Amino acid sequence: MLGLCIGMSTVILASEGRVFGLDMQLLADLCLQAIAIFILFGFLSFILFEPVKKLLRDRSERIKNNIESAEKDKEEAAKLKEEYDSKLQSADSEVQEILSEARKKAKKRESDIINEATEEAARVKTRADQEIELERAKAEDEIRQEIIKVATAMAAKIVKVSLTDEQQNALLEETLKEMGDDTWLNK
Repeated sequence: MLGLCIGMSTVILASEGRVFGLDMQLLADLCLQAIAIFILFGFLSFILFEPVKKLLRDRSERIKNNIESAEKDKEEAAKLKEEYDSKLQSADSEVQEILSEARKKAKKRESDIINEATEEAARVKTRADQEIELERAKAEDEIRQEIIKVATAMAAKIVKVSLTDEQQNALLEETLKEMGDDTWLNK
């Protein structure tokens, strides 16, 4: 509305021959308007500008803190990465060491198993040799007994007399002594 009044007064004054129509009333109105604008500016700066400035300062401070925090986090991440890399390298070397130990243990176990198997085979062979020797001795005794029976039967047929057990044993012993042990071993 004030602008309309000023515009009308300018038109009226322009008809009087003045270009701008400056008079005392207009100058007073302009001064009052300037004062009102400064008061309004002061009031608005107190009400609006100061909170906006504070908001911008706080935001700027928050951004600065976030940047510092991000830099610290970046440094910590770099340290953690270095630590991780060193742990990874030590883990790799540890894995290689464990594998090497496992291989050594496996080779030792393999040689132990082979040694045990060899010893067991030797024991089995020794036992088998002993059993063979025992079986051979049994077979020799059985053959002797069979020969004694055959010899007794043959002698009984030849002599046509019946001999007692003591006479048979004595005759057998005598025959065996005549034949000798070498004869038994060769057959």
